[in-house]
Amino acid sequence: AVEVEEIVEIQEVEEVVEDVSFMIIEDVPVFPGCKGSKNELKACFSKMVQKHFSRKFDANLPNELGLSSGRKRVFIGFKIDKNGNIVDVNARAPHPKIKSEVISVMKQLPKMKPGRQRGKPVGVKYSIPFTLIVE
Repeated sequence: AVEVEEIVEIQEVEEVVEDVSFMIIEDVPVFPGCKGSKNELKACFSKMVQKHFSRKFDANLPNELGLSSGRKRVFIGFKIDKNGNIVDVNARAPHPKIKSEVISVMKQLPKMKPGRQRGKPVGVKYSIPFTLIVE
């Protein structure tokens, strides 16, 4: 089973001022189909990314790789650029094949409505930790 946990704030400070953290952005990026207040949009975004993951991620992969059973932490970083595209995807995972699977799943996310700061579209960085349960 694959469990995706809450999307959390990313701590890295960008050298480019135009990229903004998910937590302080005025208008958060919107996952297609999400509606509501800023908090509802954030929650919907997290939920949809989790759903996308549980549908697309090859859940058999961790078992095929002979990883010891238990909980494995995976960290994903990515950015939604000012055009709403998913870019700069990177991951830390317990195995290179899991890392590349995670990255390919992330790249299949739909185009988003980009985040806006002071009315202008900006890039927004995300960091998602999640737990893989290896049977």
